[in-house]
Amino acid sequence: MKIEGLTPILNVSNIVQTFEWFAKLGWEKAWDWSPDEDGPPTFGAVGSGKSQIFLCQGGQGSRGGPMPQFVGDDETGGVWMSWWLESPAAVDEAHKLALQNGMTVTMPPTDEPWSVREFHLRHPDGHTFRVGPGLEEDEEE
Repeated sequence: MKIEGLTPILNVSNIVQTFEWFAKLGWEKAWDWSPDEDGPPTFGAVGSGKSQIFLCQGGQGSRGGPMPQFVGDDETGGVWMSWWLESPAAVDEAHKLALQNGMTVTMPPTDEPWSVREFHLRHPDGHTFRVGPGLEEDEEE
């Protein structure tokens, strides 16, 4: 089996507010859908470059609590996801943008022992995003 693509689905409490949250970081609303022609959307997607995240209001998965949770904790956390940016400098720029927009950063940019600089960003529904640089082309080989 060879996977050609992967699209995560996040359970969110308010899809319209979540579109706005992602827009602060430069993501764009890709599409939305409502089961009722005249009603608000309950499913949709945001995109950045070749990446998309589906958003489902009140379904398909679970949300986390107010702070990131780890394996072994009493409460279940939301989804954890890595976002790969073009460079370590882009990580610092994304961190700055998140702070300027009043977003919750749970870990500042940190040079990890596994040679990745990353920061952690928490969505209001408890999902945590590890934001770091992708591999350089010569590192992939």
